[in-house]
Amino acid sequence: MTELRRELGLRDLTLFAIVCMVSTRWIPAAAHAGPGSLTLWLLAAVLFTAPLADVVGTLSVKYPGAGGLYLWTRRDFGPWHGFLCFWIYWLSMAFWFPSAAMFYMSAGLDLLGPSGAHWGENRLCLTAVSLVAIWLALGTNVIGMKIGKWTENAGGASAWIMTALLLVVAAIAWKQRGSATPLHIWPTWNWGSLNFWASIAYAMSGMELAGMIGTEIHDPERTLPRAGWIASGFVTFFYVAATMALLVLLPPGGISEMSGLAQAAVASSRATGAPWLIGVLAVLVLASAVGQFGGIGTSVSRLPLAAGMDGLLPAYMARVHPRWRTPHISMALFGALASFLLLLAQLGGTLAEAYQVLVSLMVIAGFLPYVYIFGSAWKAGKRASALSGWFVTAVAILCSLVPTEHIVNVWLFETKLAGMTAAIVGSGWLVFRRYSKFALSQTGVVPS
Repeated sequence: MTELRRELGLRDLTLFAIVCMVSTRWIPAAAHAGPGSLTLWLLAAVLFTAPLADVVGTLSVKYPGAGGLYLWTRRDFGPWHGFLCFWIYWLSMAFWFPSAAMFYMSAGLDLLGPSGAHWGENRLCLTAVSLVAIWLALGTNVIGMKIGKWTENAGGASAWIMTALLLVVAAIAWKQRGSATPLHIWPTWNWGSLNFWASIAYAMSGMELAGMIGTEIHDPERTLPRAGWIASGFVTFFYVAATMALLVLLPPGGISEMSGLAQAAVASSRATGAPWLIGVLAVLVLASAVGQFGGIGTSVSRLPLAAGMDGLLPAYMARVHPRWRTPHISMALFGALASFLLLLAQLGGTLAEAYQVLVSLMVIAGFLPYVYIFGSAWKAGKRASALSGWFVTAVAILCSLVPTEHIVNVWLFETKLAGMTAAIVGSGWLVFRRYSKFALSQTGVVPS
């Protein structure tokens, strides 16, 4: 196999981690839930993001190589557990892509005005535009990290600029008329908000993605831990600052989870008397989205690459493009799966229900691998980080099972979650069983 090129320094990796972790889609949801979200962001940072950064830095040094969590789990718990960890995480990211694309495309259409908002509410139109966005982001990153890293850098920088801009606008609005929301930051507890608590924890995850590209980082032993702490600090600041800015501009009841960014853009324009702010915020949101699509798509494509090298997937999954030095086949397969799941989620229920099913499945499948990651952390001596990570993981999975106010048919919602979660684990077992037997027949040993 042709080696992957080392293209990322501290700046590149820090912006890469930021763009993978920062998602503007969670800002209107947090603001809609009220000022108590500010406390939840800080708790998630202390109890999950900081321990995860500590763990990723430690495990990346202990087990250097491509594949990250697959490599760590395989070394500590054996080939089946390593494969299951990779398989669940890989599929969780496949759920992430369509749900994120639906949000960002809906937000972009909303910023075009009433006619755009009309198309954003059309399921067929939104699905088609989301598919285009998925394939555009993956296609541009196939040509390699040397070029693709600038997409991620631009996305990470856009998050910085957007945060600063929102804070300036919120300060102007505060001076003019005060805050639109009383900032009582104690979280309110009710059944309808529990699902959102899981989303808060999920939004603060993602540092493990940087660990998957260890072979493409200059001096990863020093660069990864430093980038992890810098990125974690910024991500915490971003979510707290952006949520507070929206709450100053608008009351929680006036913020929609799907179109809240457009509402904030309009409010920003009115507060400053600058209509051009709507266009600027739209560009920043879309730039951060494209960067995030590219960063996450690039990272997760390294998982099938590592499994293919071990003989636990078809040999062609380990192929690297001879010119671009990227796992092009792995990336194409991921795009096809994300597209299929986007179409599958549209069956039955409303558009809001389809989006919520994707979010809940994404959270469940996204957090299950952390059981293994923090298990490896425990073996590496990071006991406090492991215990804190396990606690947040358990809470997030349980909260994601609680239906939100958008769910009309609770039984259909829970059936979809149970059925698709079982399908994820079951399909992983079937694939592992087939290819581990094949590897055993060829070499006499199961890959370790």
